[in-house]
Amino acid sequence: HIAHRKPLTMGKRKTRKKPPPPKQRNNQRLETQFDCPFCNHEKSVECNMNRPSGIGTAKCEVCLANYQMRISFLDEPIDVYSGWLDKCNEVNERAQGELDEDEDLE
Repeated sequence: HIAHRKPLTMGKRKTRKKPPPPKQRNNQRLETQFDCPFCNHEKSVECNMNRPSGIGTAKCEVCLANYQMRISFLDEPIDVYSGWLDKCNEVNERAQGELDEDEDLE
């Protein structure tokens, strides 16, 4: 009798996995200079990030208006500038509300 044997099969060649493609880095630099909300000069506001102290600063080189805010490690200069614009809008809305109240009293 012939013992039951598995049929002979040819071995496959081992395939080598291709290495993953290199990750593409985002080479676009975000803006650090912006238009001033007070004097409207273009590219006159410079935003600086002092990460060790956690302070972001936006300063206009023309009219010397400035703004500071606390930053985290995730924040970028655009976040400081946006914070400044948000604060300006908040103050303007508050002032507009007070003007509207004064007109109602007259």
